Amino acid sequence: MSKKAYNEEWIFNRLVQDTARRWGKSGLLTAEQVQAIRPAFPSGFYEPHLFIRIALFIFTWIANITAAGLVFLAVMGIGEYRSGSEEARVLLGCLLCGGGSLLLLERLISTNHLYRSGVDNALLYLGVSYLVVALVISYSLLLPHTVDIDDLQELGLQWPLLVLLAGAMLLAIVRYADPLAAALAFLLYLDIVGVVVLRLPLGKALLPFALMLACAGSYWVLQRLTRRPDYLYYRPAVRTVKALTLACFYLAGNYLMVREGNALLNNQDVSTQIPFAPLFYLFTVGIPLLYLYQGLRRADRLVLYAGLLSLAFSIFTYRFYRSVLPPEWALTLGGVFLIALSGWALRYLRPARHGLTSEPADSPSAFSQLNLESLVMAHVTETTMQPHEPGFQFGGGSSGGGGAEGQY
Repeated sequence: MSKKAYNEEWIFNRLVQDTARRWGKSGLLTAEQVQAIRPAFPSGFYEPHLFIRIALFIFTWIANITAAGLVFLAVMGIGEYRSGSEEARVLLGCLLCGGGSLLLLERLISTNHLYRSGVDNALLYLGVSYLVVALVISYSLLLPHTVDIDDLQELGLQWPLLVLLAGAMLLAIVRYADPLAAALAFLLYLDIVGVVVLRLPLGKALLPFALMLACAGSYWVLQRLTRRPDYLYYRPAVRTVKALTLACFYLAGNYLMVREGNALLNNQDVSTQIPFAPLFYLFTVGIPLLYLYQGLRRADRLVLYAGLLSLAFSIFTYRFYRSVLPPEWALTLGGVFLIALSGWALRYLRPARHGLTSEPADSPSAFSQLNLESLVMAHVTETTMQPHEPGFQFGGGSSGGGGAEGQY
């Protein structure tokens, strides 16, 4: 049995078809070439329209909750005739519902070829939720009766529970590559780091630096994962965690977050100046500029967006403590400056300069200037995934940029 629930070859073929359709709409491929790609790279996934996916998700959720209610009624009814604690009966109900949801999920994926269709998403989230509740109940049953679950942090028993929960999320990621499970696993990872650091004598002072170091380590791991042969399978999960990593790295060093978080940890009604304040001033200003530089230098749109958003939050951080102008004047002048900057950039980057352009990404002229083939398919060149049959081949030429090098 494969460790991956979905067909990897179909995921690759689906990407090729989506790219061909985009290129066909922009005139980079002829209609005949687009039509030739579909049979050469077939994908058998059932992928309905977005609104149908939402409806299927809601209906599956309702049906599953209804069935789970019947299961819990039966389990609790059995408890009336047999001895046992209420927690044990709830544990049994969660195990039955979680196991049943995941077994049904596996069955539907193999028979109906689901892929992010709404039904499989709902079954995965509900099945994992049942098992997580069962895991928490099992952990509480193993604790002494004198220990309350709210006192786990003080007794140093919280991080093992978080490790177990993160392990459950990792299992879901390995098999289903779900972005939401990946996001929860990353947040649990940061929570574990925070829980462990706060137990140190200088934990409160070291917490921002520990979180930044944890995010840096996560980013390093993600960069290594992009070089794996099966990267395409995990690409949605990797990109989700990458976005969270960039956001959390900035927020961990942001002056506002550190100062207000310090007040919260110390039960202060009003925040006061924090130690190493100039260092956090530097982080608040320097990290957005670093993101912008790396995003433009590597043609990484995700990093560029992170830089723009973090720069906006840095401006908000400054105004939160230092108000130079009234809000209406600040918004007006800021809008005028951004409009002027955008107009200048649009004119300066047409035609392309320094590997950047203001022309639409799907225009033929932008394709000729920047070689968008490498930007759209960069992740494919970093993998060894290939279809079984050679099928249709794109036109020749070299590609580079966006972190990719190779031949098409």
